[in-house]
Amino acid sequence: MITLKRPEDFARMRRAGIAVAAVHDAVREAAQPGVDTKSLDLLAARVLEGHGCTPSFYGYLGTYPARICASPNSVIVHGIPGNHILVEGDLLSIDVGAVFEGYHADAAISFGVGELAPEAADLLETTRRAMWAGIFEVREGARIGDIGAAVEEVGTAAGYGVVREYVGHGIGTRMHEEPQIPNYGRRGKGMRLRTGMAVCIEPMFNLGGEETAVLDDGWTVVTADGSWSCHWEHTVAITLDGVQVLTLPEDAVIDLAELRELV
Repeated sequence: MITLKRPEDFARMRRAGIAVAAVHDAVREAAQPGVDTKSLDLLAARVLEGHGCTPSFYGYLGTYPARICASPNSVIVHGIPGNHILVEGDLLSIDVGAVFEGYHADAAISFGVGELAPEAADLLETTRRAMWAGIFEVREGARIGDIGAAVEEVGTAAGYGVVREYVGHGIGTRMHEEPQIPNYGRRGKGMRLRTGMAVCIEPMFNLGGEETAVLDDGWTVVTADGSWSCHWEHTVAITLDGVQVLTLPEDAVIDLAELRELV
């Protein structure tokens, strides 16, 4: 776990976060029926390069072969872009990380390719709300269990499977740092957050059960029962100037106190 001391550390993460948001905007616009996910990965590479960033994911653990994770329908996370052709009604998650001058930012969005079926649209919106519920718990002195409980409460109230095997995490000069941030927990339990920390809040909910399976490629995580899944994520930092969401677009409000009035 790294504690960020200097304003310029947060500024570098914010630059990486702006690049992440730009990838999301570009990929969401390009993700139309008939498009393959490999072309989305190549688009992401161009956007990251244009922002002066390198991809966090490419070559991760020596084997990950792409700049983004593209996870459709029953894929929970870590879907490798390839020959999958998008069709009308797909639910697609795009996860991307960027590095600027040694500092990482990481975020995921989910969206429909064309019009989603009502069940998938509800899953998408509920997972997004759960992410914000967790983010709004981030502050000096809060505990990790406060975040997990807030996320879990939203998912269980909707009757969704709350994925437990894959969790949020600290972030800084490495993409994955301590502490782990589960999407479940008990309020008042776990490590206390403090100023200088940056964390990724990333709920994953399934329409069916919470169980997962990994495909033969060693990366792609799917629901064990074949139900559809959804994933959202933002990088959040506790700075001397307040809590900030670093992976929103360049012209967006990033101060959490102000975001509460907007989200």
